[in-house]
Amino acid sequence: MSILSILSELSILTPLFPVNTDTIVITDSTDFQKSLMNHLRSFKLPIAMIMGVLAYYLFRALPLDTEGERMLYATITRLVQPSLIFVMLFLSFLRVSPHDLKPHRWHGILLLTQGGIFALLSLAACACTLLPTTIAGEAKLLLEGAMLCFICPTATASAVIVRKLGGSMSGIVTYILLCNLMVSILAPAFLPLVEPHAGMDFFTELFLIMGQVFPLLLCPLLLAIIIRHYCQKLCAKLLSVPDLPFYLWLIALPLAITVTVRTIYNSHIALSLLLWLSLVSLVACIVQFALGRMIGRRYPQQTHNSQPIPPEERSAITAGQAFGQKNTVFVIWLGLMFLNPVTSVVGGCYSIWHNIINSWQLYKAGK
Repeated sequence: MSILSILSELSILTPLFPVNTDTIVITDSTDFQKSLMNHLRSFKLPIAMIMGVLAYYLFRALPLDTEGERMLYATITRLVQPSLIFVMLFLSFLRVSPHDLKPHRWHGILLLTQGGIFALLSLAACACTLLPTTIAGEAKLLLEGAMLCFICPTATASAVIVRKLGGSMSGIVTYILLCNLMVSILAPAFLPLVEPHAGMDFFTELFLIMGQVFPLLLCPLLLAIIIRHYCQKLCAKLLSVPDLPFYLWLIALPLAITVTVRTIYNSHIALSLLLWLSLVSLVACIVQFALGRMIGRRYPQQTHNSQPIPPEERSAITAGQAFGQKNTVFVIWLGLMFLNPVTSVVGGCYSIWHNIINSWQLYKAGK
């Protein structure tokens, strides 16, 4: 059976991962290899996600006891993932001058939108006590899941995707900093109203959250400023590999999916509730990407005339990723720490949805 006929048989997959067999012209083995590599590049994100799922089952097959498995995932989540995030963010900061980190109109509107929706969802969750007992519990869980999806700060890896799509690096980095600052203030203000915790006041939660998000933001920023000013040759060498942050992200993505699958598998919640939380995260993901793009296009950030992408589209790309691509590891931690632990599942589900959207966007952009 020829390669073309096999691809034709797989045509049912084209709505998600389109394959245009008409563009494949195989004249010799070299052309075939080039064609195969081009198609693999188009599907690198779906491949990375599948590898993450397979890695979970591979780890399960290892002869590890409970403590060994815990140590394995602790190493991934506390050492490997933070290290990759640190390096990716450091490389992103290297490309942006501190003088370019200026708020624009879309930053303020997006922050107000994100904070406003989170506040309304928090008040709605508090009001669930007025509902009949039979539905109050599940309704509150779903609202808490939606709260987590909206208050979650922008993923540091979003800078990698924004650059690949042609967005504004200075715009996304500025929003990452502002968004994390807003989350550090708003989350401690509203979470105790929804799920009160004995012995944890506003300032206790404030410092807990700031300790979780800011070291991975400020340390790479300070290091990037030092390298830019005092080690310019090293800076130039690091920037000479333009796609290095993206390839590091392709390593981080399977690990994130592996942790996501484990979180969902170990949640031990009813299938119906899992499906509802998954649906909540899907709707929240689509809404945030759509709202972000709409706000960015409505309030464009002016760019240099040399930029090939119009300011409106460039701002739409940047704001869409700023609002839609989330730090899902933080979502899981926030749910486990401050809300009903069951709600942490939305972080795992959201990780899948926003990476599917990223895969589609990169495919459409030909990246």
